[in-house]
Amino acid sequence: MNRLQLLRPPPSVTSALLLRNNHLYFTFQPPHLSRNHLRRFSTTTLLCSKSDGVVESSNVAGSPSIVGDLLDYLNESWTQFHATGMPTFALRYNVGNGFHVIAAHTDSPCLKLKPKSASSKSGYLMVNVQTYGGGLWHTWFDRDLSVAGRVIVKANDGSFMHKLVKVRRPLLRVPTLAIHLDRTVNKDGFKPNLETHLLPLLATKLEEISMESKENSSQSSKVTHHPLLMQVLSDELDCSIDDIMSIELNVCDTQPSCLGGGNSEFIFSGRLDNLASSYCALRALIDSCELPGDLSSEQAIRMVALFDNEEVGSDSVQGAGAPTMFQAMRRIVDCLADEYVGEGAFERAIRQSFLVSADMAHGVHPNFVDKHEEHHRPEMQKGLVIKHNANQRYATSGVTAFLFKEVAKMHDLPTQEFVVRNDMGCGSTIGPILASGVGIRTVDCGISQLSMHSVREICGKEDIDIAYKHFKAFYQTFSSIDRKLNVDY
Repeated sequence: MNRLQLLRPPPSVTSALLLRNNHLYFTFQPPHLSRNHLRRFSTTTLLCSKSDGVVESSNVAGSPSIVGDLLDYLNESWTQFHATGMPTFALRYNVGNGFHVIAAHTDSPCLKLKPKSASSKSGYLMVNVQTYGGGLWHTWFDRDLSVAGRVIVKANDGSFMHKLVKVRRPLLRVPTLAIHLDRTVNKDGFKPNLETHLLPLLATKLEEISMESKENSSQSSKVTHHPLLMQVLSDELDCSIDDIMSIELNVCDTQPSCLGGGNSEFIFSGRLDNLASSYCALRALIDSCELPGDLSSEQAIRMVALFDNEEVGSDSVQGAGAPTMFQAMRRIVDCLADEYVGEGAFERAIRQSFLVSADMAHGVHPNFVDKHEEHHRPEMQKGLVIKHNANQRYATSGVTAFLFKEVAKMHDLPTQEFVVRNDMGCGSTIGPILASGVGIRTVDCGISQLSMHSVREICGKEDIDIAYKHFKAFYQTFSSIDRKLNVDY
């Protein structure tokens, strides 16, 4: 019983703990996606996500495409809370086994409501927001926006419940200034002040607040948020305004994720960075453990870890900078090692482990080709991009890149390489943070994309299926490749 309690996920997550053929399987996924949903494949072209939609078969090794399911996942996961960021794993355990981990992040640059969001200007109800991460903020103007996130609701018995909320209809908008009032904008560029120009409009008429409402709301969040907004939230949650005790909301674009391009070869969506990686990793883990014999020869624990707050440096309780993942790994090892006595089982496991840090990659932009180093220009539809940086902004080494490319080679999957120009700064990922945490071998990789950190991004449809197959192949074959390598690290 202690083991089950140790590995039990939070109640907001759908879980499965299976014991088959003496192998322990533990997986869970976001609550809005059932196991059957995750596996629903497709046969005809889908231009826009639908709960009952299907997508044509992939050209990658003749296997069915997961693109339609990804679109559904994107359209449900408006925030990191909806995407669910928790460790996921499946295992057949022996002392000394390592972990084969794919790690990604679930957050994206966005606008977040301030603790006191109610504001009014010139007869408009406005919503005060903070900028989260390094977004291309000009792309948020003139979009049909809404809110989503989590709230704390008071139950009838006096307890407090955590609930997710998403207002699907367009609720907010940040309008641009007419060119007649800013004649030089096309010459000098659009340079909005992020504090004064980025406030979304909510409505035009100030509500009348009754004295009774004022008295009842003195200790609640609605003192600092527009009563109209609180009413919208209460309608979505089917509760009283007075029962909403706290809110944590993102501003979100309401336009659905969809296929685009002349041949429907692109995915147009918000939050591709980095929900595309998150979904491919989760789906690969689940499908790699589908059959009873899938772990029969496995020498490692298969795991997915999805983190929040990567876009702001990962230094948070739910970020990759926290010890959460390694604490979970240690507890898994300690729980399953039983009566083993010997040198540290956890330290032995880490020495045998391998981490794939999966984050979206900068594809070459056809209108800005010179922004890329001329020999390292990743293209769409050409496979996962392996990221290198001599200054350790990425954790890839020659050895880890070789091992990850060997996985692809065994399954006839393409890969690409990326190095930033020496005269440009280089972004980073959770890879170096996790690699340096306990000394785990790591490769940084990603799916090529354009418009990174825009409210609306773009990637290649084929790359989604290639990434899924590469991740699945990693889980299924990395152990056999790794044991052939003889190298002094």
